[in-house]
Amino acid sequence: MIGYIGRFTHQPLLMNIAFLAATVIAGTPILLRAITALQVKVISIELLVTIAVVGALAIGELEESAVVTFLFVLGSFLEQKTLQRTHQSIKALTEMAPKTAIQINDDQSQETVDVDMIDEGDHLLVRTGDQVPVDGHILTGSTSLNEAYITGEAQPVTKKVGDQVFMGTINDGDPITVEADKVGEETTFGKIIELIEDAQDNQAPVARFIDRFAQYYTPAVLAIALLIFAFTRDFRLAITFLVLGCPGALVIGAPVSNVAGIGRGAQSKILVKGGSVIDSLNKVDTILFDKTGTITTGKPTVSHFFDYQNDVSNLALAGQMEMATSHPLGKAIVEYAKQQTEIPNEAIDIITKNGVGLTTTVGGSLIQLGSPNVIAESQIKLTDQQQKDLHEIQTAGESVVMMTRENQLMLMFGIVDQLRPGVADVLGQLRKMGVQHLTMLTGDNLETATRIGQQAGVTEIQAGMLPADKASYLKQLQSEGHHVLFVGDGINDGPSLAQADVGIAMGSGTDTAIETSDVVLIDSDFKNVLKAKKLARKTVWNTTENIVIAIATVLILLLGLLTDYVDMSLGMLVHEGSILVVILNAMRLLRVKL
Repeated sequence: MIGYIGRFTHQPLLMNIAFLAATVIAGTPILLRAITALQVKVISIELLVTIAVVGALAIGELEESAVVTFLFVLGSFLEQKTLQRTHQSIKALTEMAPKTAIQINDDQSQETVDVDMIDEGDHLLVRTGDQVPVDGHILTGSTSLNEAYITGEAQPVTKKVGDQVFMGTINDGDPITVEADKVGEETTFGKIIELIEDAQDNQAPVARFIDRFAQYYTPAVLAIALLIFAFTRDFRLAITFLVLGCPGALVIGAPVSNVAGIGRGAQSKILVKGGSVIDSLNKVDTILFDKTGTITTGKPTVSHFFDYQNDVSNLALAGQMEMATSHPLGKAIVEYAKQQTEIPNEAIDIITKNGVGLTTTVGGSLIQLGSPNVIAESQIKLTDQQQKDLHEIQTAGESVVMMTRENQLMLMFGIVDQLRPGVADVLGQLRKMGVQHLTMLTGDNLETATRIGQQAGVTEIQAGMLPADKASYLKQLQSEGHHVLFVGDGINDGPSLAQADVGIAMGSGTDTAIETSDVVLIDSDFKNVLKAKKLARKTVWNTTENIVIAIATVLILLLGLLTDYVDMSLGMLVHEGSILVVILNAMRLLRVKL
């Protein structure tokens, strides 16, 4: 600004000093980045800019050298402003986190401490209205917690002794004492914040394309500039070619689109692990769904119950075993058992067996509780009455859970779950977007799966599948050339979430979901699967627009220069305008409707 003031007030000394100072201040970091790139044998865009600036200084074009370096600084500034807007979701989450906690010492005295000072195993008092400062479990008391920040569910959740609690949730009920299991960055809350930060640092393939493009583009422009000088002996023309050949808009446009798209997803509680995930999600043509807790509400209830030994202690044992798991069917059994009898508080040793269920040993006898696969595991032959009961449950389209002791069937549950609201409409819109294969995978029987599948409108149903079967089926589709998205609840679907081109975890924000999946839907609304797909399409399209704008601008400027239609001043004006255009175009993603 001072330089232009000197120009318009006819003070050439002031103008030249100001332009030279601007060039040195803005150009130094560009020069340093160019040198760093050369040290690792990479020819970067910064090298092209550095040479262009040195050439402009050599021919006395101080104004042009100042403008070129200013544009790069301006582009970096605008990119950072966009990043700041996308980081607002992280800031909001961070501000929600509790800053202090009430620690209970060994002598039962209480003191207020900073949350950073809490260690695993510490005992903490959470009063009414306070936030839970750690991930842990309740030692004393029962209460109602608002877990909306973690699960997206507005309805308060009742918690009692032994139940898990999450950092950031709000105590709407009575005071409780909590033992810290995870603190700081290891909490679910901390990992959500880390996920967003990591995602915005993860480059998309299109951004990596620009890095590769620069390695070829920079030497090509330098070579052409040398040829221009060799044939024309016009040093000014060659330097002008270098200056206008600096594709600032290309360098800036793709990263800004990437971070803006991820930031827009975070605003809607769609946490995406980087630009590469967005690119993969855009290519998806096949979607596989888990059933329970994914396309159903995950809040089933027991509708049929058969006790073949007429011993209520068996139901109490079933409830005691299922208290060790967070599976929706297990929760239904626990709630049913509480209504019928008293569940013992003492913990028992439980082993989880994928595709089967839970096992424990009582009085020297092996107890199994899970899917009908426990019958095959125990080699039990059902009686006629038990066959009739099983057929009744399956005909009703309900999930079946069985409990066995050695070679005897003790209990049989029929559990019904409801389809999530809006699932059928979401799947219909996904088909319109080009996703033609919508398959539901479940460990349930075919009758139950068919009932839910027909309501949802899936194109195919695979029932009676173990976790390994789901992963194998997914691999087969990938081997046929399909780009597969798997949507699960993040509990038993780890193999499939990891194997899929894109894995989306629904709902609770558990450790499994955050670590294994590519996308975490903190809000358990199934419509966010559709929103995630739309976001990927819009972000990739926006990035492509920016690349086209940037490359077209440079080509037009260089052709105009060689045909005498464009000079340095006009070229710099257009160059600056293209950078502003791609930045503003990328920022549209922050306001896009999903």
